[in-house]
Parts: sequence; structure tokens; C-alpha cells
Amino acid sequence: MDKYDKKASEYRMIYDYHTHTVYSHGKGSIEDNVRVAASKGLKAIAITDHGPGHLTYGIKMSEVSKMRDDIARAGALYPQVKVLLGVEANTLRVPPYIDVTEEDKEKFDILLAGYHFGIMKAGMVPNYISNHTGLFRGSKSSLMVQNTDMILNALYENNIDVLTHPGDKGPFDIYDIARACEDTGTMVEINAKHKHLTVDEIKIAAKFDIRFIIGSDAHVPEKVGDFKEPLMRALEAGLEPERIVNIERI
Repeated sequence: MDKYDKKASEYRMIYDYHTHTVYSHGKGSIEDNVRVAASKGLKAIAITDHGPGHLTYGIKMSEVSKMRDDIARAGALYPQVKVLLGVEANTLRVPPYIDVTEEDKEKFDILLAGYHFGIMKAGMVPNYISNHTGLFRGSKSSLMVQNTDMILNALYENNIDVLTHPGDKGPFDIYDIARACEDTGTMVEINAKHKHLTVDEIKIAAKFDIRFIIGSDAHVPEKVGDFKEPLMRALEAGLEPERIVNIERI
């Protein structure tokens, strides 16, 4: 057995704060996600569907009350799991730098944010070209500056709890982003669905006094609570498991 695989098997996930449902583009219901969380022994889960600014699958703010009702029903069925209503906001290049308004933030228990394709005013086209072809019509370093500034503005202008999969879908300066997360007290995600943070990115981010969190980014219920591969990445990077807030030794 690979040494990182063996080491990762000594830990379990306590809670998963990054899951999606049919309210955005996940495949399961809120109850489905909570049921799987209960079956895996998680103490808590957050339902964090995509922010309303996404062109095709953002949540509808008019359905937030319905989501609350679904959470109440799931919580009654699985009282051993605390269920939070959150949102994975989309970062923007223009104020307020995420697609969740100040007023709407109050409707959620936890605020995640990350860069995604399918968002207007977020550098979608150049990042898509860079990500999928390795090319960029212009300076890639200039694109990195613009992308990084977008994330920094989002962090400093909003009280974000978790920055999701930083480094994904375009060039970003992880050093500057991690420093801003230290300044703002934002947790940095090691994502199970995407490869970011990579091993090299974890090494960079670990230089700062930040808390890491593993997110399954589950889009199907059975992926809720997935944490082993991201933990193996962290171990390979030399990150002490104690710096990851939602795992514990068995």
C-alpha cells in the first residue's frame, strides 16, 4: 500500500462543508446528501449549491426557503447530523466581487466562494481558453494578475468562510491568495473533485498561518464525505494533518 494511502487510512472526516444538490447541478436531494453523511458517520454537512450568478445552474434565491424546509425534514430524519445551509458563491471581477449580495448573505449559515466558468464579469473566456488549450490571447502573466486580484478583492470585501479549489480553471498566484486568506481568516479548501490545491500549491499555502479544510464537492450523494485522496495530497506535500480542520485520527 502506498505510504500516503496507508497514512490517510488512519483518519476520518468529521464534517463536509461542500456538497451540491438538485438545487444547482447536483444529482441528489438534500435528504440524499444528509442520509449519506449519516451513513459515513459525519457529524455535520453543509448544502452549498452554486451562487445565483451562474448562467446555467445557479440557485434561485426564491427557493432558499424551500431549501430550509428540506433541511428541517432531513434533520428530523437524521438528528445525528447537523445540517447547514450554505452557498458556493462565484467570484467576480467587479464589486461586490461575489454573486451573493450583502442582504442575501444573511440567508445562509456558511459562505463558500470560488472561481467557476459560466459567470459573467469573471474572465470566463480567457480562463476557459487557458485552461482547455494551454493558450491565451495575450499575456498569461497578465491573466494571472487579473485572476488573483479578483480573488483578493473577494476575500477582502466579503466575509468568506471557505475559499474553494483555489488554482482551478485558470492561472492564479497561490502565494498571494494564501497570504490574503491568512489576513482574513479564510479557510482554504483541498478539493476532492478537482485537483486543486495541488501538492505544489499546498506546499506554498502551508507557509502561511491558515486553516485547511477538505471538501468533497460532491455532485452525487455517494461522493459526500470523500476525503482520502485530498488528504493523500496534503500528506505528500508535508502538511501536518492537524492543520486540516475537518479530519481526525481514528
